[in-house]
Amino acid sequence: MKNFVRIVSITAVSALLGACATTKSVDQKIAQSVAQSQAQTNQKIESVASQVETVQQHQKEQDAQLAQLSQEAKDALKRAQEAGVLAKGKVVFEQTFAEDRVKFKSGSYEVSKESKAALDEFAGKVKALNTQYFIEIQGHTDNVGGSKHNDELGQRRAESVRRYLSRSAQMPLNRMSTISYGDTLPVSSNKTRKGRAANRRVVLVVLE
Repeated sequence: MKNFVRIVSITAVSALLGACATTKSVDQKIAQSVAQSQAQTNQKIESVASQVETVQQHQKEQDAQLAQLSQEAKDALKRAQEAGVLAKGKVVFEQTFAEDRVKFKSGSYEVSKESKAALDEFAGKVKALNTQYFIEIQGHTDNVGGSKHNDELGQRRAESVRRYLSRSAQMPLNRMSTISYGDTLPVSSNKTRKGRAANRRVVLVVLE
């Protein structure tokens, strides 16, 4: 009987020790699983933080760029973004052709020979970018005539430039849009002949 009790006791102790060992093993596995899960969570948090930092940096760069742009370039960028025609969403450069480069006589929208040479130079500069681009051509006028007349005249000047760039420089029409500002954004006083000549201009904004 004593031997039986002793055997039972030894068996019970062995079972208890085995249970303890099993519990310890389970605890270790749970601890490892928790550690792995925490590590994965930390990685995800770091990844999200990195993405947020990248987005914030990109926004800062955009804000800095916007601060340096003219009102015409800002407007062009906004319109292009709303139309979904940009890949990178930025202004590459803008070029203004006033009376000295792209000459428009008062009330006229014809592109002169001197103007064509300047536009050829512009086209070469754009093609050298070797990337997808979009161009907004903006027409401006002096204040001679009424608002409706100047709106139409500014649009015709922009369209004349677009047509020339397409026909002469083989620039795709679907990558160019036009808009007229009429006499609403003068760069000089309309009280003088020289000032009015400066206001008769086109602005070309190149975006990508």
